[in-house]
Amino acid sequence: MTSIADIQHEIKPELTLLNERIAQRLHSSNQLMNTVIENYLKVKGKQIRPILVMLSARLLGTVNERVIASAAAVELLHNASLIHDDVVDDTRTRRGVTTINGLWDNHVAVLVGDFFVSAALQEAIATGDSRAIESIANLGKLLSLGEIDQIYNARYHCLSEDAYLGVINRKTASLFVACVEMGAYAVDADVASIGHLRKFAELLGLCFQIKDDIFDYFDDEKIGKPTGNDLREGKITLPLLHALLENPGSPMRELAMKDQLDEQEILTLINYAKECNGIEYSYDYMQRLYRQAVKELDYLPAGPGRDAFDALFRYVISRES
Repeated sequence: MTSIADIQHEIKPELTLLNERIAQRLHSSNQLMNTVIENYLKVKGKQIRPILVMLSARLLGTVNERVIASAAAVELLHNASLIHDDVVDDTRTRRGVTTINGLWDNHVAVLVGDFFVSAALQEAIATGDSRAIESIANLGKLLSLGEIDQIYNARYHCLSEDAYLGVINRKTASLFVACVEMGAYAVDADVASIGHLRKFAELLGLCFQIKDDIFDYFDDEKIGKPTGNDLREGKITLPLLHALLENPGSPMRELAMKDQLDEQEILTLINYAKECNGIEYSYDYMQRLYRQAVKELDYLPAGPGRDAFDALFRYVISRES
């Protein structure tokens, strides 16, 4: 069975090229900018998004320089969105590491985030493919709209699965879709294959965010954020949303709609979501997404490349951080 570690090992040379390219693209004549960025780049996650770019290219062609540039573009824009989100949410640590705004200040963080956006656009241009440029430009809009949708839903208490799915489609799944698009564009893949990859990536992105939202209901150092953080920010995610929709007359609905929750109220809502099978429902939902995604893979070339996509989806469901 292919694991995420197997996938990372298989494309290690490409990931090395990617990280070297990103560091080179972000180097500037300003010492402060270089210091902030060098410190930021020391910590790398699983790099699932650029891995998606490379897996798409491998499945439908061969990894080339355009593929590496495409992977750099999405990874840079993704990191720009994280840096800006930390400012918006006043987040001081991410994955146990001090954020740029926590280490420096919001002014520096916003400017560094803007620098990442510009670097992402430069990498998209370097592909020489207008479709890649359009994909990155559209992605920037969707990520912003997803965050605005989330603020709107929290402020006006939009409690529906459709509203929730709309938010996570824009703020998370859109990035996964852009990854497979750009990987496929870089190897001149056929339109039908790109369509199936897009749908797979959308389902994968939805699943990724649902799993992230489940983490908010448990206390674990590996996750790197405090339990109930979403509720502190007024975000009602799938586990609690399911509990509230299944019990419309419950007093918990009124509590969940309060503008400010204290720590005891947050704990009460977390326990309510668990007692009403919100966690189980969310896991079942991810399994339904997986079954839909596997059907999309059936249309793509069989072999190790397709197996890697299947393994990546299963990893997203089972991951612990």
